[in-house]
Amino acid sequence: MSSTVRRALDCVQVLFVSLLLLIPATQLLFAQESTETTQETNAQIAKLAAEAPRRTGEIPVGPGDVLHVSVFQVPDLTQDVRVGQTGLISLPLIPDRIPVAGCTPYQLSKKLEKLLQVNGLVMHPQVSVTVTQQNSEPISVAGAVGHPVVLQQSGPTTLIEALAAAGGLSNQAGDNILIARQAPQRPVCGEPDPPGDPATDPEMLKIKVSQLLEKGDPAFNIPVYGGDVITVPKAGIIYVAGAVGQPGGYVLNDRESSLNMMEMIALAHGLTGTAKANSAVILRKDATTGQTKQIPVKIKKIEDRKSPDIRLYAGDILYVPGSTAKKVLGMAGGAAIGISTGLAIYRIP
Repeated sequence: MSSTVRRALDCVQVLFVSLLLLIPATQLLFAQESTETTQETNAQIAKLAAEAPRRTGEIPVGPGDVLHVSVFQVPDLTQDVRVGQTGLISLPLIPDRIPVAGCTPYQLSKKLEKLLQVNGLVMHPQVSVTVTQQNSEPISVAGAVGHPVVLQQSGPTTLIEALAAAGGLSNQAGDNILIARQAPQRPVCGEPDPPGDPATDPEMLKIKVSQLLEKGDPAFNIPVYGGDVITVPKAGIIYVAGAVGQPGGYVLNDRESSLNMMEMIALAHGLTGTAKANSAVILRKDATTGQTKQIPVKIKKIEDRKSPDIRLYAGDILYVPGSTAKKVLGMAGGAAIGISTGLAIYRIP
């Protein structure tokens, strides 16, 4: 063989090896950009909440709130009062109960100054009102969050801030955030609190986690109000373990979603060099009996299009043994759960 031909073959061999090295690196980069752990998601929620501009604006007083009413240089009229369920309070020497629901603290201070003056109690009253306990504006956050919480709205609040107060998302959170919002029944300042209409169906809003966190559009970070109930429904997790590049649990968008096995392997950064591709197994719990059944899988035949791809569902565990691993076909029940223990949980955009 001539030296020219040998050099040409060497160049081809170098190019071939380079391509083999380049392709997995490209796939790895794509997979890293397409998944993030729940911890990373929650860190982003906390960061966005901390960076939110401080908004001003007083929340109107409502039933159950505790107010501190201070009258300058008149200590006998300075006291704490609780707003009744009908939106009224009582103050010494003022004959009638005072409707306060719907008033901001500033509006209420001016209203009380006028009442003190009209009733001849103080010639030039200076009244300040502060809310010491906010009980009338509960925002509930429940479902797949770090810790369900009921927070009182003491000022303008956004969805991101409410989620941050609940400790962010749990590992099982899906991609949907549901907000049930009752039609507001806020009274006009100084009028009795109108009764709510329990027959009115709440408005249902739906925001996707991917829209809220990844698209960067502030339109999705909607304001939330007292009376809102924010729910993050649980979604299923598919676990991929064994001889794959990134073992872990991959969160579906909702519990009814499913993914093809080859899609899951791609999300897990593909098979490692030691993977026994035709000895894989899917561990799936039977919904009727509760027993874990095992489905042998020949990944190589699926890659070669000699067998159809397989759908994976919430709760499935795909295990790909390596060349040094023991056979997995004898595993069931608690051992199947053990595979997924300690694996990182990744969110799929």
